[in-house]
Amino acid sequence: MVFVGAIVVFVAVMVGFTMAGGKVGALIHPSEIVTIGGASFGALIIMSPKKVLLDLVRGLLQVAKGSPYNKAMYADLFKLLYALARLARRDGMVALDSHVASPGESIIFQKCPRIAKDHHARDFLCDGVSQIIDGKVEPSQLSSAFEEEIKVIEREHHAATGALVKTADALPGFGIVAAVLGIVVTMQSIGGPVDEVGHKVGAALVGTFLGILLSYGLFAPMAGRMEFLGEAELAFYRTIASAVMAMSEGVNPKEVVLRARRGVGTDTRPNQTELEQIFLAGEIG
Repeated sequence: MVFVGAIVVFVAVMVGFTMAGGKVGALIHPSEIVTIGGASFGALIIMSPKKVLLDLVRGLLQVAKGSPYNKAMYADLFKLLYALARLARRDGMVALDSHVASPGESIIFQKCPRIAKDHHARDFLCDGVSQIIDGKVEPSQLSSAFEEEIKVIEREHHAATGALVKTADALPGFGIVAAVLGIVVTMQSIGGPVDEVGHKVGAALVGTFLGILLSYGLFAPMAGRMEFLGEAELAFYRTIASAVMAMSEGVNPKEVVLRARRGVGTDTRPNQTELEQIFLAGEIG
């Protein structure tokens, strides 16, 4: 959908331009693209630590691929949570130690491949369950620990998104820089043929056009998309935290899943029929 939206933006601009009598070739000026793109990339490097740059790259790749926290991902999570809670109910919390200590070798995690492949979510879950097994934390302390960890994830999301937003805000300015450079080149040929001067002025104006279009038509929307993806990930982690908290209180396995399900958005929340299938699939061991 992201690519579709970007195509719609640029096609709409190009169609409108040609309808007004313009020629698409008049908008193609590599020097303007190099100036705007290079300056924006350089500014991004200046303002962003390495961690933020890496998070931004991962975020942009996620924007292209879409959110992994879909209905299938939640189904896998609930199946895993139910299986873990069921095992703990039957054999005690200590029975979960081998599973959370080595999730890569756990048959329960292997039956839920989407969670097993998401190392961050898997480790978040395992760390929480490990604290219950150790028996050294109260439920209130466990809740605080989860909130602190979620705040760190949220802060890192905002840092990467903020860097992209600032880049989007800077693009119109760099477009003006490119336009000014184009005018300087034009002034060097001011005594030349009118057609040549007009061509150079047009090239200069393309710089302003590109800066504004890339800012409001591409970079700012991508930043908005990253923000939504970040919220989806935080919601997923809060679902895990809710389930682990329920396990720490000793509630029955189905109630663990039901508590976690209440905080899930309607677009990714399993219905009752799907929930029964999850319960059947989660009866592992």
